[in-house]
Amino acid sequence: MKLKVSSAALFGRLTAINRVLNSKNSFPILDCYLFEIADKNMTITASDSETTLVTNVELIQSSEDARFCIKAKTIQDSLKEISDQPITLNVNLDTMEIKGEYQNGSFQIMGERADEYPAPHSIDGESHTFEIQQNVLLTGINQSLFATADDEIRPVMTGIYFDFTPENLVFVGTDGRKLVRKKDFSVSSENQVGFILPKKPATILKSLLNKGEGTVKLTFNDKQTKLEAPDFTLTCRLIDGRYPNYNSVIPQNNPYLARIDRTVLISALKRVLVFCDQSSALVKMAFSASKLTVSGQDVSYATSAEERIACEYDSPNMNIGFKGTLLLDILGNLESSEVIFQLADPGRAGIITPAEQKEGEDILMLLMPMMLND
Repeated sequence: MKLKVSSAALFGRLTAINRVLNSKNSFPILDCYLFEIADKNMTITASDSETTLVTNVELIQSSEDARFCIKAKTIQDSLKEISDQPITLNVNLDTMEIKGEYQNGSFQIMGERADEYPAPHSIDGESHTFEIQQNVLLTGINQSLFATADDEIRPVMTGIYFDFTPENLVFVGTDGRKLVRKKDFSVSSENQVGFILPKKPATILKSLLNKGEGTVKLTFNDKQTKLEAPDFTLTCRLIDGRYPNYNSVIPQNNPYLARIDRTVLISALKRVLVFCDQSSALVKMAFSASKLTVSGQDVSYATSAEERIACEYDSPNMNIGFKGTLLLDILGNLESSEVIFQLADPGRAGIITPAEQKEGEDILMLLMPMMLND
């Protein structure tokens, strides 16, 4: 069979779905992309058996319908240095020899039969379906993914929790030290349902979702979820388990409020952290009338630093310690010009929110304190 396609369009699609593939696979066929040709359209599939990503490329020409596989590295390396031009692939479905022809030359590679390539998991039984704006999904993932855990001891905390309630959709990420709760009021559900999206597909979605308009059809049951967008379809296995009651760990009465310029605080933290103990990254934040003093030290190397920042604060003086690197992560994932710290005492979690919430959203970030030496 013979097909003709834009080399740039094909290479772009392959690059977009390449993140699904693992460096090592239990099944050799998963080192390949699956190509399916039908009605002058090419469907390309990448899978690691847990997550499957499908995308489409419009063909300039095709002689017949067909299915075949090519090793991902082989086809990507073949196309990498070819300028944007039509490329013709002649596929011998009997011998699986594939010859690529373009304006300045040609190449020859071997394909593989598609019979062993696994089909995506289907969403069987009782399921739930929602239409979500791509920018809503992208923002929710962006602002909660960094807070998820990396260790597999608590697998439910390694993913993002999607909590659909009658009022809103809540994105939650936590590793036990920091927590993000992002509410979006453009999505709601008759009944409270939810699922835990693993870190890998969440990371893949960050690169695929459109910041502009457009919707995603999201369907899930208790084991799988499927996201369908105009440019791709992603199917993945969900994390099994009950997500912690995130609302119960958020302090409800933090009476001391401090309003601080976010970028000024980020700059001060970066400078002070240079002089802190690199293992603990402990930063002391001393709140007093209209002033915040950020300080840190490394006793082993006899280094220390202190910076003073103007802030709106009229409560009793308070000293509280935070892991500076985690605080930087939180501040970096907020978009407002000013943030509000809600505090109660040095032993309770601090709540950090934007000074002004975006319309239709409500985001809260929580950080557990560290014990100060003084």
